[in-house]
Amino acid sequence: MRSKFITLTLLLVGSLSAMAQQALFSSAAVKSPEINPDNSVTFRLYAPKAVTVELTGDFLPEKTPVVKMTEDSAGVWSFTSDILEPELYSYCFFVNGMRYLDPSNIYQNRDVATWTSIFIIKGDKGSKGDLYSVNDVPHGNLAKVWYESPALKLNRRMTVYTPAGYEKGKNYPVLYLLHGAGGDENAWSELGRASQILDNLIATGKAKPMIVVMTNGNPNCAAAPGEWDFGMYQPSFRGGVRLPQAAASMDESFMDVVNFIEKNYKVAKNKQNRAICGLSMGGGHSFAISKRFPDKFDYIGLFSAAVGIGGDMKIPTIERMKADAEFNKQMEALFVKNQPKLYWIAIGETDFLYQNNKDYRDYLDSMGYKYEYVETSGGHIWRNWRIYLSDFAQMIFK
Repeated sequence: MRSKFITLTLLLVGSLSAMAQQALFSSAAVKSPEINPDNSVTFRLYAPKAVTVELTGDFLPEKTPVVKMTEDSAGVWSFTSDILEPELYSYCFFVNGMRYLDPSNIYQNRDVATWTSIFIIKGDKGSKGDLYSVNDVPHGNLAKVWYESPALKLNRRMTVYTPAGYEKGKNYPVLYLLHGAGGDENAWSELGRASQILDNLIATGKAKPMIVVMTNGNPNCAAAPGEWDFGMYQPSFRGGVRLPQAAASMDESFMDVVNFIEKNYKVAKNKQNRAICGLSMGGGHSFAISKRFPDKFDYIGLFSAAVGIGGDMKIPTIERMKADAEFNKQMEALFVKNQPKLYWIAIGETDFLYQNNKDYRDYLDSMGYKYEYVETSGGHIWRNWRIYLSDFAQMIFK
């Protein structure tokens, strides 16, 4: 009996050892992604029973967004990219047509309901990759903060960045940084690398120490999906789960955010020390908030903004804008009476909102309203929005 027990124990230990070795080889022992000395990148996946393995990533050319990987004798599939510029990149695998994250890479992020594996090509000091990296500089703090919104009748959450040395200073300027559709108060800190960008810019003297407030731009939500009492629902760009009806719009309720920050943080409470910017839907919110409260913000940034105006959509945007008396009254109050120090519009040349932004710029030009405009390559992507934040943060509060 004792002999049988020892035999079974040895078999079990051997089996577990084999399983452990297989798990070790299939994940930790496979290095992926591997950044090579020339900044090309090799991706690997252990999948010995796969028929096909493919790779997609935002570093691949638009004409070949998916590439085939090759298998070696050990069942490891691999692909080496071209030399990549310093940047943050995302990717995933397709195994027999099914989408998979890289099991050898623990670094991931979520955009709406999609997770991707990520890596950074750091590059030289001051490059985009360096700016998005955690460097040996003084670090600010990032906090999830709950606040009461009387206009929305909700206790809501925002993400607040306070710069290094915040406790010793006073009268900081504030940047209100707004996300796009499908996002939440986590988007700019996780996808946008906002805290790394601000840490690095402030440490090198390229940006003034500032507080950055990243709100939740969904006025019917208290916080990110699964992080408030509505439960663990699936986030979506539009539609999806039936969320509560909002008590007010984002622009109608926004001063609840400003009032909370100015009551609870060491900030300068004037127009010269407030900035607002956002991407896509958040750019539309920045557009709407700044014209509703024309005397509150001296720096306004629209990143790939969804600029909206009501009326008959068959009528050209510029004509609807010129015909809307209330809209023109608000714009005159903003650009003539209050004259912001910076009204900054940025968009990619292939962005689906490009024409929408051009129509708005045509209106501004026709009225003689001053703004600055930047056009980049690419479309409606985080790679552009990180650049826009990096540039905008260096221009404000000067």
